[in-house]
Amino acid sequence: MEIGIIGLGAMGREIARNLAAAGHVVKAWNRSGGDVAGVQMVETPAQALQADTALTMLSDDAAIRSVLLETDALVQARKGLVHIVASTISVAFAQELVEHHRAAKIEYVAAPVLGRPDVAARGELNVLAAGAPDTLEKVRPVLETIGKRVWNMGAEPPTAHATKIACNMMITMAIEAMAEAVVLTESNGLARERFFDLILNTLFGSRSYQLYSANIIHDRYEPGFKASLGLKDLRLADAAAEQLGRNLPMLDAVRHQMAKAVSAAGGDRDWSVIADFTIRSTN
Repeated sequence: MEIGIIGLGAMGREIARNLAAAGHVVKAWNRSGGDVAGVQMVETPAQALQADTALTMLSDDAAIRSVLLETDALVQARKGLVHIVASTISVAFAQELVEHHRAAKIEYVAAPVLGRPDVAARGELNVLAAGAPDTLEKVRPVLETIGKRVWNMGAEPPTAHATKIACNMMITMAIEAMAEAVVLTESNGLARERFFDLILNTLFGSRSYQLYSANIIHDRYEPGFKASLGLKDLRLADAAAEQLGRNLPMLDAVRHQMAKAVSAAGGDRDWSVIADFTIRSTN
């Protein structure tokens, strides 16, 4: 299969590499250039959209709007193309993209992913896929190459994007919960590594607790997923709630705390730096 890739950030590079290694013909465009072994670089986004399938991994709504809509790249796409949007974008923009794809007569599959670049490198992402059933089947080989499991989120692409936003919201809440628990326990004489040994082996043994408790134990906040992007996703969750006319109090609290952590020069550190900010600011 010929596959176009738009966006070769930390995640996009690993996805492109895995698709090429699986024997697909991969053609990629990236705003800042670069190259990936086995991948042919093209000069414009429109060229990447002349494939059987194209996958977009750009950072946010504004980047997709700038690259695909304002340049008319989407309307120049090959008719019959299946366009996979793997970015984390707002629900409102996903709804807008449905209309843009319909007007361009190309098919749209939402496929945001759960996982960090190291997980993407191993082809073990969890893929949250939504789109017309027959369209999902067309691109299943692509999605199964980049992920260990493809989760069917239904027929409407915005549903998958809403789900990804909700997942990231919950991860941030988990990190903040661990930080606040450390404030209580460490201040009363229990070392954080002993506390996390308890909770990981009793109440909270999930991947998020395992991964981010290690960051908190070792004060290690090198970026895997930047805090500035985490804040962006919390704002997307807030916007989605506002669109529904709902108030989510835990979301509101953790969004404000993440904004403070980013403002305290933490934007380029891992999003678990919110825990470091919380622990230090309560001392």
